[in-house]
Amino acid sequence: MDDRPATVSEEAAPQTNEPPRQRWRLVVGRAPDAPALAQRELNEAWLASILAAGLPLAHSDGTSPKPRISFGAPLPSGMAADGELIDVVLTERWPAWRVRESLEPVLPDGWRLVGLEDVWLGGPPLAGRVAAGDYRIELDPAIAIDRAALARACATLLSSRHVPRQRTKGDRVVDYDLRPLVLDVRVADDDPPRLIARTRFHPELGTGRPEEVVGALETTLGGPLPVAGMVRERLLLVDELEDGDLPQAATAPARVGRK
Repeated sequence: MDDRPATVSEEAAPQTNEPPRQRWRLVVGRAPDAPALAQRELNEAWLASILAAGLPLAHSDGTSPKPRISFGAPLPSGMAADGELIDVVLTERWPAWRVRESLEPVLPDGWRLVGLEDVWLGGPPLAGRVAAGDYRIELDPAIAIDRAALARACATLLSSRHVPRQRTKGDRVVDYDLRPLVLDVRVADDDPPRLIARTRFHPELGTGRPEEVVGALETTLGGPLPVAGMVRERLLLVDELEDGDLPQAATAPARVGRK
């Protein structure tokens, strides 16, 4: 029998007038076979888990107080992840071991707790600080890949000034330039080969989607890439990149803090 908590709406969450005293940043991963929940359902599942864990959850001020839980960035449905970020504000100070032991038995189905970081309570909101994401794109080992040609296609994309693409938005198709949204793409030194891509989140330009990076590479190669799966390895905040203006080519990925 599944003893995981049922989803809970924000309105149904117990409210408190206690002031906030601590903000924990959860680093969490999602398995590829986790239930495919819409973002609202996923938010409710996490709220239910946090309440079931007994964490003293703080609420926002105002006439309609909301639980102070914030998510780094929406994760595409069905995509596995190794380093998603969730901020949880508490009305009491809890040590990391207590947060971990309370949460791990009641996590949403298909999720795991990777790490915890006790971050500054007065810091800026998490969502507005997410600047980029790192993706691992697995290629089908049963199909031969021309590693050199794939590496040249990556170099061509990064050296291009514009990479015109189309994406569906509602009931219409929108033309856009993918190039400003790609910070890096390369072939990893693995066998079979796989792709490593870093794309940006931009409030005006949008999000660089890894499947669009694959599509641009396929255009250059003149044929399909045998993609077996994609994993978002981590989210990067603005201050984790080399500088605030988001360099077009990234070097070694910044590491997410662990405690």
